[in-house]
Amino acid sequence: MILVWLIVIPLLAGPAAWLSERRGRAWPRWIAGAALGLDLLIAAVAWAGTRHDAATPAGRWLAEWTAAWIPRWGITVHLAMDGISVVLVVLTGFLGLMALVASWTEIRERVGFFHFNLLWVIAGTVGVFLAVDLFLFFVFWEVMLIPMYFLINIWGHEHKTYAALKFFLFTQAGSLLMLIAILGLVFVHARQTGTLTFDYAALLGTPVSPETSKWLMLGFFAAFAVKLPAFPVHSWLPDAHTEAPTGGSVLLAGLLLKTGAYGLLRFAIPLFPEASDAFAPVAIALAVIGILYGAVLAFAQHDLKRLVAYSSISHLGFVLLGLYAWNRLALQGAVMQMVAHGVSTGALFMLVGALQQRLHTRDMRRMGGLWAAVPRLAAIALFFAIASLGLPGLANFVGEFLVLMGSYQVTVLGTALAMVGIVAATIYALALVQRTFHGPIRTPGPIPDLPAPATAAFAVMIAVQVWLGVYPQPVLSTVEPALDRLQASTASARMVQR
Repeated sequence: MILVWLIVIPLLAGPAAWLSERRGRAWPRWIAGAALGLDLLIAAVAWAGTRHDAATPAGRWLAEWTAAWIPRWGITVHLAMDGISVVLVVLTGFLGLMALVASWTEIRERVGFFHFNLLWVIAGTVGVFLAVDLFLFFVFWEVMLIPMYFLINIWGHEHKTYAALKFFLFTQAGSLLMLIAILGLVFVHARQTGTLTFDYAALLGTPVSPETSKWLMLGFFAAFAVKLPAFPVHSWLPDAHTEAPTGGSVLLAGLLLKTGAYGLLRFAIPLFPEASDAFAPVAIALAVIGILYGAVLAFAQHDLKRLVAYSSISHLGFVLLGLYAWNRLALQGAVMQMVAHGVSTGALFMLVGALQQRLHTRDMRRMGGLWAAVPRLAAIALFFAIASLGLPGLANFVGEFLVLMGSYQVTVLGTALAMVGIVAATIYALALVQRTFHGPIRTPGPIPDLPAPATAAFAVMIAVQVWLGVYPQPVLSTVEPALDRLQASTASARMVQR
């Protein structure tokens, strides 16, 4: 039942937060905080409890819950958690709280409805990480989409409607292709076995002809590549990030983009191992292009939010590279990069939001010399800028280093070009700090520094970055058994199909 509560708590707290606005604006915030804190506590306890279980071979899942839903169509409510899921669920609870902190003073209109949407995004994200029935997975995939659309379109900035609609159309088009691919795989399996089922374990290893497998795999890949986002289906991301409220940007960068990477890792590659193996050179090429393209475009930006958004495209290119290298080092690096990027980029978006609240602009050409005015904010921004560029001793370095070590075994040229992206990251990250906090002062008047609650939230995020940079073993040891099982399942499927 622990898996059910992880989803039910934010689902129930959402309407409660919405209705509680009648009592005052503080009520939705505290209800959302209590729900997210309880979710994070449950997830953390589950993670702590897996440290022994993950090392034992008994059982495929660390926790599992099943209930009948639509038996005639082979659809069940099937939730399961392994090491990958538990790490990402903990990240979801943590960044949900950080998004709440970032929105505490920023959101002043329709506060209840805002927190309703925030909580339902969290519920959908947790559901995506736990669902192992493909129909249920698709339902949660859609649950994330609608409230995120409202967060951008209602509480966003100047061009919010355009950005929200673009986000919706891109992700909905990908979702439609994935639904077609899910139904295609289910019908192929039913024709071979006589059993209609959407269960992940039953569909693994389903013999599919090479041509059919290629098209079904591309249906999954399209949906997940859009959400990741991978080049060339990335163009919705800078607009969505730029126009979203700060809390929405934290959720978008820290969590929703990770669902695309998770979908590739859990579904697209294991369900179609041979087709994915044949497609790997194309995916690796797209990953390298994304790394370089995102880094160059980040450096060219004047808008702080667009800079951080393009940097996400670059950093998540490393995740795509690690996934299609498909060896232990690369996969461990991909998962670590997902976690590290969620923390560092979430923090950068919170800092940009804090600056925008104070200066009423995101244009770096109108900034400069802010270090003396806001020393705490500036020092924290410097920390997360160097974390983003992959400084040794911080979490991003561990993820990128492992990905490069693993990808070197597959493609020397791709790895060398990806390393150029790290050099470019150094340039745009330090340019962000220099153009914003140093040089001549362009902003008249006193500017308030970060208050104590926001400083405490950033201190926690700094501690997580340092902890995972110095001692990443808790994450690596938790996900290793699950990654090994995924690799073993693809290897056995390739042998059966050949």
